[in-house]
Amino acid sequence: MIDRLHYISQEPENGTHLTAIKVALEAGAKWIQLRVKNQPKVEILQYAIDAVALCQAYGAKLIVNDHPEIALKAGAYGLHLGLDDMPIKNARDIVGKEMIIGGTANTFDHIKRRVSERVDYIGLGPYRFTTTKQKLSPILGLDGYAAIIKQVKLANIHIPIIAIGGIELGDINAIIKTGLYGVAVSGAITHATDHATMVRQMYAQLNSFNLKEV
Repeated sequence: MIDRLHYISQEPENGTHLTAIKVALEAGAKWIQLRVKNQPKVEILQYAIDAVALCQAYGAKLIVNDHPEIALKAGAYGLHLGLDDMPIKNARDIVGKEMIIGGTANTFDHIKRRVSERVDYIGLGPYRFTTTKQKLSPILGLDGYAAIIKQVKLANIHIPIIAIGGIELGDINAIIKTGLYGVAVSGAITHATDHATMVRQMYAQLNSFNLKEV
């Protein structure tokens, strides 16, 4: 089961990715993506090993961004790959048949590609401008989501599609009404003044919609 709320790690002002992940877990997040850029693989592997242990302690699942070998070595639950990362087929050869693999998309054609690659879920975005991601794809916004999801339904495609990119608490209701399955957030949780309340309110909004009705 793919969770409807994904937390993507980022370094807080004081601490590391692990600091931020622990805060999110303590707040009630259950699906964590470790996204570490521009650091040696040996350091990312150690982050992944430690993050897997943290997630297991809180009954959560860890997804590793970009690095299939690290996801496998660390015993992660899943792997997430961007459009310019390793092809899904090659990554599947590395991690095996059981590991969850998610893939990024920005257009309906990307979604069709991801479906043909047999990913388990799709991260669709960005919703709005975000400083978290380099080489940002064209902004989609609500109208972009609505148009793409309409094409998805007409094509009879059934796969969890997660909105991503600068999403805040106040955006969730409108995003889910377009027909998306869930949201991925980073700063909205990392920089919250009350992390537990933020996560609880996000889940409340996500769970207020019956998936069969959107």
